[in-house]
Amino acid sequence: MYLALKHFHITCVVLSIAGFTLRGWWSITGSALLRARLTRVAPHIVDSCLLASAIALAWMAGFVPFVDGWLTAKIFGLLAYIGLGAIALRPARPRRQRVLALVGALAVYAYIVSVAITKNPLGWLALA
Repeated sequence: MYLALKHFHITCVVLSIAGFTLRGWWSITGSALLRARLTRVAPHIVDSCLLASAIALAWMAGFVPFVDGWLTAKIFGLLAYIGLGAIALRPARPRRQRVLALVGALAVYAYIVSVAITKNPLGWLALA
């Protein structure tokens, strides 16, 4: 059960970042596709599945936020990612600001993945 849930979670991670990157590109280029119904609904479904699977995996493995440092780092990374993502996708923001926020959000995403892989709050920096 755990392995199947982990694969589902990883699939949701890939779908979530692919969708975010595409929506970020559409935001920067001013594409009308950003306002399509599927574009507005699908991310909520994928991200809800992602969050639910993350909570279930943490519970099944016995990880506890604010006790396990790497999990705490992922939570704070997620909050930064959400904040930067909101800026990147908000059409009322200046284009330059959206581009910088998109790049920042993608960098935070890479950090979160590195923390998940290494189980260390330093992520890939811990390997150096």
